[in-house]
Amino acid sequence: MKYVIEKGTIKFKKIGIELFEMIEKWIKENEQKNNDKINQNIQKEKFNKIIEEFIPKINIKCLKNKTLKQIKKIEFLPNIFLIGIENLRNERIYQKQKLENEKKEKDEIIQKIQKENQEMKPIYEEMKSIYKEKMELNKIFEESKIIKEIEFMKKLKEWIQNEFFNKMKIGFSCQKDGFSSQTFHSKCDNKGKTLIIIQTTDKYIFGGFTEIGFISGSNRYIKDSNAFIFSLKNPKNDIPQKFEIQKGKEGYAICYTKNDGPRFGQYQKNENSNYYFHNYSHNYSHNYSHSEQEKKYDIRIKSDLKSGNTDFGATYSLPNGLKHGTNEAKSYLTGSYKNWKIEEMEIYFI
Repeated sequence: MKYVIEKGTIKFKKIGIELFEMIEKWIKENEQKNNDKINQNIQKEKFNKIIEEFIPKINIKCLKNKTLKQIKKIEFLPNIFLIGIENLRNERIYQKQKLENEKKEKDEIIQKIQKENQEMKPIYEEMKSIYKEKMELNKIFEESKIIKEIEFMKKLKEWIQNEFFNKMKIGFSCQKDGFSSQTFHSKCDNKGKTLIIIQTTDKYIFGGFTEIGFISGSNRYIKDSNAFIFSLKNPKNDIPQKFEIQKGKEGYAICYTKNDGPRFGQYQKNENSNYYFHNYSHNYSHNYSHSEQEKKYDIRIKSDLKSGNTDFGATYSLPNGLKHGTNEAKSYLTGSYKNWKIEEMEIYFI
């Protein structure tokens, strides 16, 4: 018989049921040998007394369910012991059912989460893409004092081709490098593709883009079919807009000058004025000799880089409903067309 005594209790190992089977067998054999019913009862009472002393030492929690089931069939065992076995079996059944229910609930939760994850995956991917784009945009404009809104960054990216935009870096800032056209030319000439962003003291934001860039020297216009002017924040609170050059006026896209800051566009009052074309960086340019009073720039930044004038619509397209030459058109970008004040101007190169 295989069992061990531990801490005053008997723990059955593997075949602990054999003990009860042997006891039951012994009782039945004695009953057959002794037909005297009185003697049988006396023997059984004595034996039951021994069993009652012995049973409390049995650690029934060590018994397997199969063993408990077999023990219940033994006739001589005291009811209190059988009740303990039944309670233990019921507790184990309850715990088993509880574990199964918990597993079922867990599986249902997992299935629900998996389903929700599948449904959320497109949204997650979209959010991931938005976050990535936001990080890339913030990196480009991390030094900017003007461009802080993601909406403005996205618009500039939309207007400038991606392969150019992603390579863009700030090269000049009035607040950092100084309000001087001389400094502007020393840092910004011969840089190729150039983005100019201006913020007035009234917090209006606008600017222009050219694929040719600027050069100081004698006054001349440069043809750039891909140049454009834009407005991000204006007195009318219109949505950000891009204004392309008018058809037939591509030759007046930008103006080179050694004294002023950037100039975009110009409308000549005298259509018969003399000018000559020459090849420059595969674009046409022409000198002009008109007086300042005859020249009307869409955007002109003065030599101190602290103020400027606008005659919006002279060379670049206007918003719907506006007519060139009206005060509403000329002041559309800044709220004023003459001597508006610059708080900051940033120039980016590609």
